[in-house]
This record gives sequence, structure tokens and C-alpha cells, in this order.
Amino acid sequence: MPTVSSEELAAAAGVNSAKLRKDFSYLGSYGTRGVGYDVEYLVYQISRELGLTQDWPVVIVGIGNLGAALANYGGFASRGFRVAALIDADPAMAGKPVAGMPVQHTDDLEKIISENGVSIGVIATPAGAAQQVCDRLVAAGVTSILNFAPTVLSVPEGVDVRKVDLSIELQILAFHEQRKAGEEAAVAEAAAAVVPPVRAAGNGRKGPDGDMPAVMPA
Repeated sequence: MPTVSSEELAAAAGVNSAKLRKDFSYLGSYGTRGVGYDVEYLVYQISRELGLTQDWPVVIVGIGNLGAALANYGGFASRGFRVAALIDADPAMAGKPVAGMPVQHTDDLEKIISENGVSIGVIATPAGAAQQVCDRLVAAGVTSILNFAPTVLSVPEGVDVRKVDLSIELQILAFHEQRKAGEEAAVAEAAAAVVPPVRAAGNGRKGPDGDMPAVMPA
């Protein structure tokens, strides 16, 4: 039976082991002194608290390049999420298979959500269409939305929205790169300041070899 100690978990997570043990106690998980935690049972407890031990049907609306990439992402199933339907407003996309599923038209959005018991919707449409799609999802009973469209959505109380903006993430990385460059420049400047400049001999006389300045006695 594979086990792991709180010290190993704390080192991997970058936290204090005592704090980690206290947090795990809220899950009802108590390790065995000298043995540690049963890995399989611990994973189950954490998954249960995160709501990942049940099947969550998800619809993806907007099957362009990004929507198709999300549909093909294999990590959903392993985390308890099942893509129940792929929906797009383009009539030419209707019936087209993507990730092994036929794309359905937005005219059937409400019916699809009702028949599949969907409570989570993913929006990958252009910005101009996102709010309208969001309103229809909410009206049909969706209470959680993952928004990839580059716009801010307005939703009623009780509906949760998580926005994924790739450009913002890149801007954050650019900020860190700029900061690192500034720190490196500051270090180089500080290093240059503590190294005394080399003074050339000022008597203008040449040494015996005719090139090097003669060394004056102290």
C-alpha cells in the first residue's frame, strides 16, 4: 500500500508540514505516525471535497480553433468532467465530428442542456457573441461558466464565472521578464560600482620594452 509522509507532501507543496497535517484533518484524514498517509485514500478524500468524484456534464459553445482544442483535451475525463455536447452557431459546422462528437447547432442549446442535466458551460466564442450565449446558458439552467472569450460577462447572482484570458497571462509573464531584466541590470551596475577603475601610468615614459609604461616607485 503506497504511503507518503506529511514532510514529503509539505516539501513538494512548499508549505509547513504541521499546517499541512492540520488542513488534512479537516478532510477527516489522519495519517499514521511513522507511516504517513495512504496515497489512494488521500486522493479520494481531496477529490471528494473538490466535487470530482461525480460525473459533471459540460457543454462547449463555440467550436473554432480554441473550442476544438478544448474538445480534444484529454484531461477533462480524468478530473470528473464529461463533455456532453459541442455547440456552434455556424450551420456548416452542424453534424461535423470534432473529438469524436458531432457538433450541434445553437438553436438546440436549451434542449441539449436540459436533456444532459448540464450545469457547467464553457464559452469559446468571439467576444461579440459571448454575452448572448451566456444569457441563454443561464436561462437554460447553467450555474457555472468558464469563459475563454476576451470579454467580461454579466451574470445574475448565484452564477459563477471563471475567466481565462491568455493575453493577460502573457502580460503577467512579460512583467516578470521585465522585472528580472531590471534586477540583472541593477546587479551589473552595483558590481561595476565596487570595482575600482584601472589607472594608467601618468608619466608618459615607456618601459624597457618600449610599449609598457614604466612603473614608478612607490
